[in-house]
Amino acid sequence: MISVPLAAPPARSLSIALLALAVSAGGCRAQATQSLVISSDPELGAMAAELLPDLAARAGMELREPVRLESRTRAELVDYLQGKINEELPEDEAKARRDAYALLGLLPADLDLRQMLLELYTEQVAGFYEPDSAALFVMDDQASEDVHALLMHELVHAVQDQNVDLDALTDPDRGNDRSSAAQAAIEGQATLVMLEYATEQMTGTSVDLGQVPDFGAQIRPALQAMNSQFPALASAPRVIRESLLFPYIEGAGFVQRLWADGQRSDPFGDALPLSTEQILRPLAAPPVELDISVSSGEIVLDDVLGRLELGVLMEDVLGVGGGGTGAAGGGGPAEAWDGDRFALVEGSEGRRGLVWATVWESVQARARFLEAVDGALTSFGGEVAVELRTIDDRAVSLLRIGSPDVVGVDAAEVSVALHPSR
Repeated sequence: MISVPLAAPPARSLSIALLALAVSAGGCRAQATQSLVISSDPELGAMAAELLPDLAARAGMELREPVRLESRTRAELVDYLQGKINEELPEDEAKARRDAYALLGLLPADLDLRQMLLELYTEQVAGFYEPDSAALFVMDDQASEDVHALLMHELVHAVQDQNVDLDALTDPDRGNDRSSAAQAAIEGQATLVMLEYATEQMTGTSVDLGQVPDFGAQIRPALQAMNSQFPALASAPRVIRESLLFPYIEGAGFVQRLWADGQRSDPFGDALPLSTEQILRPLAAPPVELDISVSSGEIVLDDVLGRLELGVLMEDVLGVGGGGTGAAGGGGPAEAWDGDRFALVEGSEGRRGLVWATVWESVQARARFLEAVDGALTSFGGEVAVELRTIDDRAVSLLRIGSPDVVGVDAAEVSVALHPSR
């Protein structure tokens, strides 16, 4: 499964193969049960049936029904991706998201977001699990050993979907940050199960990755090195690269911490994270939710940037170190984030501007953020005006970015309301 949160992922159920980390292994110890898999390819079906019982047991989930498994050509994949993009990321929404992130300084103003996503997915995808049809597909141009490694990951998604509604968890209507956090829980579990199984098959000894200290830090360099293997990924804006890799790198670390007590709890139900901050800091409180309204103009898009993408903005737009994820981002200024929401506003003549409200853990944290903003005004995609607000005794910053005649102080009154996470 691949998630590009800022783009309201067009194919939430696709998966980066992670073949650089998954060791191609021999047969599973469990007896292959052909009835576990329905496939028109007997060899492919037997391979999956051999893996399924062990993978389901490691995930701590019940295998309730056979898994459908088929191969597809690369041309069929492109047709599928194009259809999903058309369905879930229409042209108007793609332009709105591009415009919003361009005003924040995170994307080029002329980026063709839909085309870039199509190229990214086409380049990376070796197989995918599709919840809509409850079926797993692998590309027919993969070597047998690569298919085996791929199935270790994707079959976990098939088992997950028999126990929880994957589409519901990653529904874009849940918001960018919350759906990204759920995506990280989903991918983190599949990645951890895959790596644990592959390691045991390679070494011949029992392995419990829940007991490996700072597991996320150990896999992060290898996964980040994948950039060089994929030209489209390497050339993508950093916010998109981070959004693609975050579910695998930080998601695996999140699930590994859940496993540390020996119970191997799944990352769903009460354990499901509500924000990307909770992926990075599991004990973090649920984020404050915000509502934004404007007195003039039309809000064409509103969403949450979240801790992950705020960290990218801190480093790439504001030039402030310690905003990222992992050890390098620990204790950085982005950790003072307690919630945010942005709204892209369109005026009567088609010009657009952005209003972005953020809740900070303290007045001091807000001051540090605004000092960084003041030193990087030219890095945004438009003119910036800053307001300090106190709402329900919380320190809030409000940035107005873009056309003053659309989002300027004299053009529009901006109302912000806070409420607990729902």
